[in-house]
Amino acid sequence: MRTTVRRHLGKVVAGTAIAVAATAVMVGITLPGTAGADDKGGSTGQGAGQNAADRQQAGAAGAVAPGVVEGAPAEGDRGHGRDPLTDDETARVESIALSRQQFNAAQDVDGDRGPQRLGVDLAEPRADEVDDPDAPRRAEVSFYDYRNDTLLTRTVNLDTGKVEATGVQHGVQPPLGPAEQTEVARLLIADPLGAGLRADYKDATGKALTSPAQLQLASMVYRAVPGAEPAVLDKCGEHRCARLLTKVKNGPWIDTRSLIVDLSTGKVARLTR
Repeated sequence: MRTTVRRHLGKVVAGTAIAVAATAVMVGITLPGTAGADDKGGSTGQGAGQNAADRQQAGAAGAVAPGVVEGAPAEGDRGHGRDPLTDDETARVESIALSRQQFNAAQDVDGDRGPQRLGVDLAEPRADEVDDPDAPRRAEVSFYDYRNDTLLTRTVNLDTGKVEATGVQHGVQPPLGPAEQTEVARLLIADPLGAGLRADYKDATGKALTSPAQLQLASMVYRAVPGAEPAVLDKCGEHRCARLLTKVKNGPWIDTRSLIVDLSTGKVARLTR
């Protein structure tokens, strides 16, 4: 029985080899081990040289020129229409949005003077300006004042340089900015409840975790859910609270989802369920 199987397999392999060789001849493919066979078969040096020259010429004719990457066009001082805000426009909006008195009366996430800037965006045109190509460009800048947990928005007309609208809201929590996210990580690393994070980082890297710069961070705003957290988090939503997602740079994720940081008070708490 074994002999029969071997013979059968041998016939299959042999048949397959013949089929492959025949197909290669039909499509002009050189099988491994056959390259240079023509040279050994007595082709003259002149003929071989001519074939090489023909191949070189054909290759040169079909060669693809290297791609050229064009540099980005220079950014002007001002954009037009619905163009994104330029760097100059962004800086100008920030300087116009708050008076010196308003700036000094506010506090950022680190406790320093001035509100925490969250973002600057091109404002939507007014209803009567949608089809007007000469409509003024406006920008909306948002700040968070940690002194009294207030979201501040200012709409600045870039053509006139004037603040056209002001918004003050409590209990509104937009996504965290990079500086706020870094502060959440700093508080978490320094807190006794961050012991698990520090231990997991040590296990993953063999190094001590001492700085947010050692982590890749993502965050979510956290709002109080009745019965789902300790009393210290009851004001989350009115206060600016966050849940941090942490990852070792070029390494694994570390689960810190049960830990909540209240940026308004600087306290860290663990969810009870």
